[in-house]
Amino acid sequence: MQISILGCGWLGLPLAKKLVYDGYSLKGSTTTQHKMHKLSAEGITPYHLELYESGVQGDIQSFLSGSDILLIDIPPGLRKNPEINFTKKITNIISNIEYSGIKKLIFTSSTSVYEDQEEFPEYTENSKPNGTSEAAKQLINCENALQNNPNFKTTILRFGGLISDDRHPITMLSGRTDIKNGEAPVNLIRRDDCISLIATILKNDEFGTVFNAAYPEHPKKSEYYTKEAKSRNIKAPEYDKNRPSKGKIISSVNLDKIGFEFKYEI
Repeated sequence: MQISILGCGWLGLPLAKKLVYDGYSLKGSTTTQHKMHKLSAEGITPYHLELYESGVQGDIQSFLSGSDILLIDIPPGLRKNPEINFTKKITNIISNIEYSGIKKLIFTSSTSVYEDQEEFPEYTENSKPNGTSEAAKQLINCENALQNNPNFKTTILRFGGLISDDRHPITMLSGRTDIKNGEAPVNLIRRDDCISLIATILKNDEFGTVFNAAYPEHPKKSEYYTKEAKSRNIKAPEYDKNRPSKGKIISSVNLDKIGFEFKYEI
């Protein structure tokens, strides 16, 4: 079986390496020319592709041709560049997917499609996305455009905050003051569990559904990040206790259905 991964970055590259190890044939895209050799060295057929609002730069048809499954793992980048039309970037490639004949697709989305609220609502896959931020609305539009297309079956992965030993939010929060939402629950997931979940979806042929993916323990942000700071011997962040916190709890009913179990604590 051949898989194309659009976006071999922090998650996509180790995922591709895992799938090569599992016996899949992999094509992978990168936006940087110097990374092409790195992909090749890992047994991944490399493609230099960039998505723009006006179209795609690179040979996307060859990238998609012959593949059974497409996995889209492109960071929206809306925090740094809020003017980006990410929805346009994704919808631009739909005609290419249709032309390629790919019938199965995985789209990595985010739990930001659910709105933070003062009562900390619990959201499952049965909850309708209700996010009102620009990033949330664009992700919801992308999900709908892909899911509603009758030419392929799309599985949506709504990941919580992605972390690993070398990439953790505490390194950016350390020493900061007056941070809001300290009483809100965390919704995080280890990268290794993300990779394991995608491998499980592929093995079980679970397409045409939605998965919420966050570790099923949700300590308060203030408590969690203070603990993480102490474990790294760095300064803990300080939270504003005068403003009410907004947040949510991300749960899943569909992970249980496919027998997925988290292996790595947050």
